[in-house]
Parts: sequence; C-alpha cells; structure tokens
Amino acid sequence: MAIVLCLFIGAASATVLFRTGSTENLVNIFNRTNNECPNLKFISSIDSTETVSPVTVQGDLFFCGERVPLEDPDVRERLERELQLNTYWHSNTLMAMKLANRYFDGLEKILNENGVPADFKYLPLIESNFRNDVSPAGAVGFWQFVEGTAKMHHLQVNGEVDERYDIEKSTVAACSYLKNSKEQLGSWTLAAASYNLGLSSALQRIKDQKTNNFYEMYFNPETSRYVFRMLAMKIIFSNPKQAGFSVKAEELYQPYKYKQVEVDTSIANIADFAAQFGLKYKHIKILNTWLREAKLTNKEHRKYQVKILETNP
Repeated sequence: MAIVLCLFIGAASATVLFRTGSTENLVNIFNRTNNECPNLKFISSIDSTETVSPVTVQGDLFFCGERVPLEDPDVRERLERELQLNTYWHSNTLMAMKLANRYFDGLEKILNENGVPADFKYLPLIESNFRNDVSPAGAVGFWQFVEGTAKMHHLQVNGEVDERYDIEKSTVAACSYLKNSKEQLGSWTLAAASYNLGLSSALQRIKDQKTNNFYEMYFNPETSRYVFRMLAMKIIFSNPKQAGFSVKAEELYQPYKYKQVEVDTSIANIADFAAQFGLKYKHIKILNTWLREAKLTNKEHRKYQVKILETNP
C-alpha cells in the first residue's frame, strides 16, 4: 500500500493529551465560557438540595454580538422555557458539558478562521449533542447536514466516504452556509434560525412579515425555540455553578491526541491499516467516522487526512 507519509503533529492536529491521570494542563472550557455573558447574572443560584425554583436572569444578553431584547415579554418567556429545561435536564446538559470540552476549542478555531462568530459553537451542541446520529430527515453528523446541502457546500458523500461525519470539513461547510445566510438575511440571529428553517423559508417570512428582526418575527414552534436553545446553553456555560453544575476539569472529556497521515491510494482493509500503527480498527473509526466502510476504494487518488489516535502507554 502506497501511503504518502505526511505526519502533522501541531496545533491543527494534536496539542493536548487524549487521557491522563494528571490534572495539569487539562483543557477546561469553562475557563473561557465563564466570560461569555459578562453583563448577565442569575437572580438566584440553583441548589439541588432545595425545592425546585424558576431559573431567571437579568442584565444584557448578546448572540453573535447582537443584543437579545429581554424586555420583550415574549422573548423573555421563550428564553426562560429553554433555561428551565436545560438547567433541570441534568443528564443531558452534563453530557453536553463533558463533550463540549473536547470539541469547543477546535470548533472556535475554525469558526474564527472563517469569519463566523464563536457563539455558533453552540449550534452543533443543540443539533446533535456532539453525537454522530442520523435524524429522521436523514441529516447527519455534528452539524446535521442532509445530503443535498452537504454536496452544495463541497462535502463528499458516497457509500465509503461521508464528510458530513468529518468534524473539521463539516464545520467549514457550516460556516459557508451561515455566512451566505447572514449576507442574505441581514443578521447572524436570522442566519442561525435559517439553519433550522431553511434559507428560502426565512426569506419568505421576511417578505410576508415585513421585518428582518428575528425577535419581531413569528415562526413555527421548532424554529421559535431554536436560537433560544443556543442562548440557554450559552448562559448555563457562562456560569455553570450558579446553574447548579459542579464539574471538575478531570471529569470533562479531553480533546484527543492524534497525528495525521495523508493517504492518496486505496486502503484494502482498515483493520490492517490500523495494525501498522499498533492500533485496532476502532481506534481509526473513533476519529475518522467519515470512513463508512471497512475499506477505502480511492480510484481517483484523492488525498485524505487520516487521524491516527495516540493512546496512553
């Protein structure tokens, strides 16, 4: 098997430990998200030992630099609905925190490189909870692309390779979608809503309702809640302790440590390919879920970057 040995071990591929027994140098995403809502505070903290009480906040809240008009009763009610659900849905939100710690840094880097606000890192969190599930509509991956939209944004989708499962490439594709939507709709908030509603439907609503202010518009129930789910998670992540979550750095899932091998030929058997690096089949699949079969038929000699997981000794 001819493999172009192009190993990349740097900021783009592996800068932190996969797992470690030491707490030194562990990634802790809350060190940064704690500052995301500097002018917003909880009126009361959540205490799991006490009677359940409403989650309320006051102050200024922004999404992608765009102010959320909390003085509007409808806006506040929609936000509070998602705050209650995500604050008290402990198992789901706790797992979101643990997985976000693994992926947020990489997502933010790509968003920044593509001129998309960092708040959009919360979009795959609410879309997929960082799970590679397939929706009833056939949407796939962290960013939940359907096949047609994926191909429009230059993702390869076939029986053996599905780049909707490639975290980096699908994030770049999502950036392309969001930037185009923002250009046509006029705001990042509406661009976020269009990710759920669809761009053409969002444009039609602007025409019908004679406004392009998201918070002044009427949507179907799912889209009406969509942006507020992101806002609720942003608020909770900005102060997890006041939202009732106490998570130590060593309890959060750390980013994987890996190197990359550039492959420009076929891989007859992925298990044999893994064995060349002292790994098992699953170690290749964990980081390369875009490989959909146990082989890679690469007749066109396309260049693929295959991540090679570095496990603890």
